[in-house]
Amino acid sequence: MPQRINRAIELLAQDQAIYYVGGHSGHVLTRAQGREDALTWADYINVGMEHGAFDMTGLAEYMAGLVEGGPTRSGHRTPTVIVEAPVNGTDAANVRFNAWQFRQILGRGVHGVLLCQAESAEAVRAFVESCRYPHHRAGVDPALPSPLERMRGAVGAAANGGLGIGTRGRGSEATAAPIWGLSAEAYIARCEPWPLNPDGELLLGVKLESPEGIANCEAILAVPGLGFAELGPGDLGLSLGYVSVPRHPYPPEMREARERVFAACRKNRIAFLETAAPETILRQLDEGVRVIAGHREDTARIGRAHQRRTMPV
Repeated sequence: MPQRINRAIELLAQDQAIYYVGGHSGHVLTRAQGREDALTWADYINVGMEHGAFDMTGLAEYMAGLVEGGPTRSGHRTPTVIVEAPVNGTDAANVRFNAWQFRQILGRGVHGVLLCQAESAEAVRAFVESCRYPHHRAGVDPALPSPLERMRGAVGAAANGGLGIGTRGRGSEATAAPIWGLSAEAYIARCEPWPLNPDGELLLGVKLESPEGIANCEAILAVPGLGFAELGPGDLGLSLGYVSVPRHPYPPEMREARERVFAACRKNRIAFLETAAPETILRQLDEGVRVIAGHREDTARIGRAHQRRTMPV
C-alpha cells in the first residue's frame, strides 16, 4: 500500500530515482488523455506550460481523468503531476507579480511546480512562499512579526536565508482536495513543500538555465522548500553560443556548470534532474542523479533493476 499521496516523493524519500514523461509543450490535456495516462510506466508526468498553453480548464479535466483511470499499479490515486510554470524566476518582483500562476496551477490538484530560469535566491524564495499557505512556519524566519503584530503595522523582512510568510490563499482547496482524495482541511495541511515539511506532498523544483542562474546556484539551492533542481543545457547552451543543444560529453564551460549545480544539490540534499539513456543510466545513478528525463521506458527498467526497486510500476 502507498505511504504517501505523491508517488515521486515516496520514491525520493527511499533514495530511489524517479522517471518522468512529458515535454515542454504539446501535452494533451483532456479527460480522456488523463484516463489513458493513469497507468503510465513513469513515476511522474511533466506538463510543460513554459512553452505550452496555459490551459487551466484542460488541466482540471486531465487531473479528473487521471483519478477516473486510477489508481496506479503502485496503488497511488494518480501518478504525480508536475507543471512547468510560464513565469521566469529572474527576480523576486517578477515572481511575486506572477504568483497567480502558481495559485491557478495548484488549484487544479497537481503535485508539484517547476520554476524555469531561476536566477536569484530572492526569486526562488518568492516562488516557495507563493506556493505555501501562511499558517505553515517550517523554514520561516522566526524573527518576522507575528500576524497580530503585522495587523498593528509592524513590518519586517526575512533574514539569513529564511523564508517569508506563505502567500497562497484559501479558495482552491475545494477543487484540489478531491483530486488528492482528501478533505479540504487535510489538503491545506499536506500541500506543503517536501522535504522542508517531512509530511508535505508538494514537490517544488527549479531549472538553472542561464549564466546568472549558474553564478547564483549555491545561494539558490540553499533556499528552503526545494525538492529537485536541474541544469537546463538547452537554454544555457544557447546563451553560450551553442545553437544545437549540448549533450554529454559537455564542452568545458557546460561541464563546469553541471558540476557546480550538482555539488550544490548534494550539499542541500536536493535531487538532481538530468536526461539519461539506457547506456548512461547506471553511471548516472551511481553518481547520484535521482530525477531522470529522457522519456524512455527501457531506461527506467534498467535503472529500477539496478537500484533493486520494489514499488510496483
